[in-house]
Amino acid sequence: MRTTVGIIGAGPAGLLLARLLRRAGVDCVVLEAREREYVERRQRAALLEQGAVDVLRACGAGDRLDREGVRHDGFELRHRGRRHRFGVAALTGGRANTLYPQTEIVKDLIALVTADGTPLLFDSPVTAVEGLDGDRPVLRYTRDGREETLECSYVAGCDGSFGTGRRALLATGAARLRERVYPYAWLGVFADAPPASDELILSGHERGFALHSMRSPEVSRLYLQVPAGTAPEDWPDDRMWAELDARLAVPGHPLHHGPVTAKAVIPLRGQVVEPMRYGRLLLAGDAAHLVPPTGAKGLNLAFADVVTMARGLAHRRRTGSAALLDRYSELCLRRVWQVQEFSHAMTVLLHAAPDADAYERRLRTARLDRLTGPTAAAAEFAENYAGLPMDTPLI
Repeated sequence: MRTTVGIIGAGPAGLLLARLLRRAGVDCVVLEAREREYVERRQRAALLEQGAVDVLRACGAGDRLDREGVRHDGFELRHRGRRHRFGVAALTGGRANTLYPQTEIVKDLIALVTADGTPLLFDSPVTAVEGLDGDRPVLRYTRDGREETLECSYVAGCDGSFGTGRRALLATGAARLRERVYPYAWLGVFADAPPASDELILSGHERGFALHSMRSPEVSRLYLQVPAGTAPEDWPDDRMWAELDARLAVPGHPLHHGPVTAKAVIPLRGQVVEPMRYGRLLLAGDAAHLVPPTGAKGLNLAFADVVTMARGLAHRRRTGSAALLDRYSELCLRRVWQVQEFSHAMTVLLHAAPDADAYERRLRTARLDRLTGPTAAAAEFAENYAGLPMDTPLI
């Protein structure tokens, strides 16, 4: 089988890329290691930046998003035992974030890609990427127990941080993985309990970070800072709720408790592969970078990569020039490092460092105080929280 772009991975990045390329007249094939049912039920957070919402609308994936997504004009910061509303939209000229589960984004994009007629092969794990130095790299993959090959002009590695795309690029020796591992983790919980707020609640408590979000009017999503290496069973429900109450609840505004349906520990790390391209292989999304989840930037950063990649490939098809595509890594990494810096700063600000002394704890409190007033620091924070500009993919 032959195509122009072989896309590894049918997560949001790979699916959005397939949709954008189809609209630009660039043929592609998507290879996904997992079965469709698994991909469509895989739970991930999805607080979309304004730019990501605009991209989904522009590519025809906005109908259900506009009906069911929950717009967040800001969030609530709980600090010093008080509630502080942080008005993101008011500080950014109306730009806001939208809560819409990643599972639903994936379902919407699968439906569009399938309707486009783009080959989308589930249960087809890629086992090797060959010929990256030449004009026609080859993807070897397994389907129905047989090895198959896909010959293409370019390979898009959209299959995550443990995927074949990243491994293939790092194996060339032409790229480095830069990493920061944080000394704490998140205990993530789903609970059958009505949300205590229509918007996110973030807490920079002296005992540690906590976050309250929603999945539906009946289901809450909660996160709690815990020591790195903690196991979920170290946090029985009674202990977990008591700590969430201590960090999040304020007088007159309690949390709603309910049965816990899922519990997992999420390590916090930042990673960047640079460059994000070697030969005919280009990485996007988690394959190229991970950000600590504090700023909810992972999916948005993946979409920004994909828009840049699609523009370069569409430009090559129209003009025959690879000049824009050759700048892919350079253009993406500018944004990647800006987002890494914001996510790192937000993580350090809201989490209690396990080795912090009294001086450092007071500095953290002062930084949080500065965000609760009409300061330049608050305006800059809002601009980054709402998201850096992401051009609508008019390709």
